[in-house]
Amino acid sequence: MSVRQTTADVVVVDYGLGNLRSVTRGLERAGAEVSLSEDPAEFDAADGIVLPGVGAFSEGMDNAGPFREALVEQAEAGKPLFGICLGMQMLLTTSEEADHEGQGDAEGLDLIPGKNVRFSRDQTVPHMGWNELDVTREHPLVEGVDGEHAYFVHSYYAVPDDENATVATTDYGADFASIVANDAGNVFGTQFHPEKSGETGLRILRNYVDYCLDH
Repeated sequence: MSVRQTTADVVVVDYGLGNLRSVTRGLERAGAEVSLSEDPAEFDAADGIVLPGVGAFSEGMDNAGPFREALVEQAEAGKPLFGICLGMQMLLTTSEEADHEGQGDAEGLDLIPGKNVRFSRDQTVPHMGWNELDVTREHPLVEGVDGEHAYFVHSYYAVPDDENATVATTDYGADFASIVANDAGNVFGTQFHPEKSGETGLRILRNYVDYCLDH
């Protein structure tokens, strides 16, 4: 009789951008064994991978360049990949955000086809603070969080090509995708910071750890 694994081994990608300490602490509270990694070779042994991120999209993709191939391979093999804030945006195909006007779109990981766009001029940027999650599609990550509030800090938001990629929306003058996932369900991201979102965020991180154990 096999004994069910009770702790998920999660790798947090250390590519120089992200609240690594708070993300690590949140995952540990959720029951994960966490390691920070600058080595894509360490992804193989992990039950799940977390891609955190704060800052500019183009800088994020530049820094994550050495990880790109390994992240895509792991995601396509079915490993749970969780992008947080900028990390979520990096899961998409492109972003309007660039370091210089006229630089053009920066290329993302293209694991969830779509584009990141800036909030319109009549909305205060960044969107910062607590806001409500409206779950629009069933997914293990959002079990028990419909109608709860999470903490946001961002000026750009995801517009997936396929509306079914949107798992939850949030209203900021207009509805935007605050949680997205791929068709297979193993690649997903939150625009907000679960590690800063109190009990709601902890529930999402626990859901992620459970998902890693089940897949």
